[in-house]
Amino acid sequence: MKIVAAEVIVTSPDRNFVTLKITTEDGIVGLGDGTLNGRELSVASYLADHVVPLLLGRDAHQIEDTWQFLYRSAYWRRGPVTMTAIAAVDVALWDIKAKAAGMPLYQLLGGASRTGVMAYGHASGRDTEELFDSVRHHLEEGFRSIRVQTSVPGIDAVYGVPATRSAGRAHHYEPAQRAPLPAEEDWDTGAYLRHVPTVFEAVRGEFGADLPLLHDAHHRLTPIQAARLGRDLEPYDLFWLEDCTPAENQDALRLVRQHTTTPLAIGEVLNTVWDYQTLVREQLIDYVRSSVTHTGGVTALRRLLDFAAQYQVKSGIHGPTDISPVGFAAGLHLDLAIHNFGIQEYMPHGALTNEVFRQTFTFGDGYLHPGTAPGLGVELDEEAAGRFPYQPAYLPFNRLKDGTVHDW
Repeated sequence: MKIVAAEVIVTSPDRNFVTLKITTEDGIVGLGDGTLNGRELSVASYLADHVVPLLLGRDAHQIEDTWQFLYRSAYWRRGPVTMTAIAAVDVALWDIKAKAAGMPLYQLLGGASRTGVMAYGHASGRDTEELFDSVRHHLEEGFRSIRVQTSVPGIDAVYGVPATRSAGRAHHYEPAQRAPLPAEEDWDTGAYLRHVPTVFEAVRGEFGADLPLLHDAHHRLTPIQAARLGRDLEPYDLFWLEDCTPAENQDALRLVRQHTTTPLAIGEVLNTVWDYQTLVREQLIDYVRSSVTHTGGVTALRRLLDFAAQYQVKSGIHGPTDISPVGFAAGLHLDLAIHNFGIQEYMPHGALTNEVFRQTFTFGDGYLHPGTAPGLGVELDEEAAGRFPYQPAYLPFNRLKDGTVHDW
């Protein structure tokens, strides 16, 4: 089944997305997500200028061979742009193969290992009252696991916390700003470390011990600071503490692990199994946070999660709104099939995005399901996509009080 066409489609309904559309000689269309937040056009160019010409005439069924060819033939390996481009191709080919088989993708991955995929929502607030309101709002919407982010006294803007109360009741707080330059924010680690444990004490007091709670430190701490935070949060029984310190230095997690039993989730900015070798083999983490979109597709992330399973490390696939519905659906199919599933991040996309990407997944009582449509269960409305051209958008960055650029 030869590939006869491949097209890169960039659209910006609620935010920028890059989609690869592959068509076979039989007329089967597969979609892949090539979105890299804040660097979307780099992947679009990589695909259009370097990858698409290599796909024409190839057998769409040869997914593994195509993956290895794209990874090894470029000589320059790994990195977010390369791995996102490979993921776009890989997911599109899995979409085609599942459609040709007349099955949802998870059936080709071994079938369902569970009836649904537990999801967590994102509650936040500028103060305790607003945070409690956000948690209640998410519980009313059906979430049964909640990530808690909060403003910090003395810091003007904090990741994950919207600037206004009305935005706080929505899901779309992700701070990619449509502007020619990234916004500058401030940061104070000491204020953060002092404040966060008091927030979880208050949330546990209000909502009880049974509600699974998660928190994202967003790479902002040194290993010893992360160790302190993990220890200080132990009384509040977190489901996980996410990205407590930059994980490029895998050895750093040894220090964190020595000082706390709070479960650790790492990896939304990691791209390959090589980034996890020490983390998984030494059981320095409990959850793998990579996405299908940024880690080489279904083929590569399945390999990574199979490796993690040998060490009782579970999945926590990245799934905010900077993953397109195509990439999100691919993650759901993988969630449903693998044995070592942990939890799935779920931030609903906006109405305009849902107009462009038609989806079949369902959510209810805390669980997601990708649906039973053949393939991924996502179709692209190209006419709708054409109404939303690309707009420059950037994530913010941090500076300390003395002006030093800090991890955001």
